[in-house]
Amino acid sequence: MNVAAAPLAGLRVLDLTRLLPGPAATMHLADFGADVIKVEDTGAGDYLRDFEPQVFNAGGVRVNPTFEAANRGKRSIVIDLKHPRGCQLLLDLVAGANALIESFRPGVLDRLGLGWDVLHARNPRLVMCSLSGYGQTGPLAQKAGHDINYIATSGVLDQIRADGRPAVPNLQMGDLLGGTLSALAALTIALLEAERTGVGRWVDVAMSEALLVHHFFAHADLDAGHAPRAGETLLTGGSACYRVYETADGRHLAVGALELKFWEAFCEAAGLPDLRRNHWAHGESPGSDAAHSTIARVANRLCERTLEEWTAVFGSADACVTPILTPAEALQHEQTVARGVVRRAGDITEIGPLAQISGFRLPIRPAPRAGEHTRAVLTELGLAPTAIDDLIEARIVRTAQ
Repeated sequence: MNVAAAPLAGLRVLDLTRLLPGPAATMHLADFGADVIKVEDTGAGDYLRDFEPQVFNAGGVRVNPTFEAANRGKRSIVIDLKHPRGCQLLLDLVAGANALIESFRPGVLDRLGLGWDVLHARNPRLVMCSLSGYGQTGPLAQKAGHDINYIATSGVLDQIRADGRPAVPNLQMGDLLGGTLSALAALTIALLEAERTGVGRWVDVAMSEALLVHHFFAHADLDAGHAPRAGETLLTGGSACYRVYETADGRHLAVGALELKFWEAFCEAAGLPDLRRNHWAHGESPGSDAAHSTIARVANRLCERTLEEWTAVFGSADACVTPILTPAEALQHEQTVARGVVRRAGDITEIGPLAQISGFRLPIRPAPRAGEHTRAVLTELGLAPTAIDDLIEARIVRTAQ
């Protein structure tokens, strides 16, 4: 399908972010047709480019696959924002943009002379999203951090445990739930308002705060007067109906039979009909001795067969039981294949879009080289070729090597 028919065709977004949370947010916008211009500095730029591992893209260039995934479909311009002429170029870009997203530490744009007041004055319709670990205000605002720090300070990491100790998850929940998806949602909200009113807003997204907002069940336990303990609550493995179990071949099953009807179906399929009433709906309290006894019965039973054998057993049972797949198995699973969300571009695995939208098919578009579109973007601003050459000579901008 022609990109012009994409849902976000005509939307222009300036992306000043690096690494994962911000680039992944604008990746989703680019996937649906937005013109995302990745603004990189004349130094290191987005240093995710140089991370290992390195593989070959469709053009035969060695790249970092995470960078490629998070920046597909964008254009890149390299500008020195510490130079007054570079700042003016960004302001010229802002004049024709719908949104700008940045992930500097709070106050950096102000020191560059590019704070919210300046940008808003240049383009009153502009929506600006500042994405940071702890927000633009508060005692931690200037603290550096990464995903592990944000899930720690939000109380999320305390509830993810293995052998009784906090365990680091492989999915970057702080970056992707707290950062990417929260920024995407908040930015979309502000863009919808700007479309109606003609006036943009400054959106302050704090990754740790967004996690805090979504930690519903732990907060519900606190409201009920209980300090949630991982492994002892309903959704952390304290009940037999919602747990991970090992199979005879050392693989694992995920049992999510929360509702009584699913638990009853599970018990019948597993050959444990006498456990049908051993469920929280019948008063078996998560984390209790009775619950641990039921867990032991189920664990012993599921250890009797292999993952493949149990997958076949539960395949026809409406019991919310699934095999725990490896990442490679998940990409090849029949459901994934049927949905058509995985494609290959060289050594790169492209997955998406975020959701299926009628009449739209995600085109394959590679991530840009640093400065690959510098000349094109500056030409769109009305600069003559000689003026662009002067900017390159003065090292205010840079083109792709």
